[in-house]
Amino acid sequence: MESLLEIEDLRKSFGAIHANDGITLSVEEGNVRGIIGPNGSGKSTFFNTVTGFHHPDGGTVRFDGTDITGKRPPEIARQGLARTFQIVSPFKNLTVRENLLAVKSKGLRVTDEKRRRADEILEFLDLDHIADNEASDMSGGQQKLLELARLLMLDPKCVLLDEPTAGVNPALQKRIVDRLKEMNERGTTFVIIEHDMDLIREFADEVTVFDHGQVIVEGSFDEVTADSRVRDAYLGSEDDLSEVLA
Repeated sequence: MESLLEIEDLRKSFGAIHANDGITLSVEEGNVRGIIGPNGSGKSTFFNTVTGFHHPDGGTVRFDGTDITGKRPPEIARQGLARTFQIVSPFKNLTVRENLLAVKSKGLRVTDEKRRRADEILEFLDLDHIADNEASDMSGGQQKLLELARLLMLDPKCVLLDEPTAGVNPALQKRIVDRLKEMNERGTTFVIIEHDMDLIREFADEVTVFDHGQVIVEGSFDEVTADSRVRDAYLGSEDDLSEVLA
């Protein structure tokens, strides 16, 4: 498989803090890459820099053969690289369906065609029964699904997921994971930041571990969680992986 997303020597600092300090990794098309690491290890900054929300201080980002380093987020999204955020921000005064129709999606300018696409996505994510409800009436878990639905309007090749199940009840969490698996089976590539190690174990093909803004280990879930460097990275942090890494 060819690499869809290639990052080389990516650097981003905030004053004296090197949030991303020479990160290099590649993600094959159709793969699911998990990214784990203690709080403050540079994971969210990495997503922000790759997708144009932060301008990198150095390094390159290539997506689908094109250099997208430093490009603006809308341009990167149009290339087919989309992302979610830890805190979702739907248009709460719009209905669920209207939130999808508000997405500026390439090739879906005809209202009827765009509405059909929106309804297909809502049905796929089991949100069709609340399509005409205002987004403000949705639970936190449903809003996570709505954010995913909005991304699907862009028809992305690769999605970067920032803690997609955080704060979601177990039933909705299972629904989200099931839909992500279906999307992956249809060819969507994923990079996922997640503190839920059970989800990473279940969903990720490969795992990359960050610490102090650098990649310290890559491999399968079992390989990285057995590595002493990963244990050392979590010792003394706020994160508790003792049950997983025991």
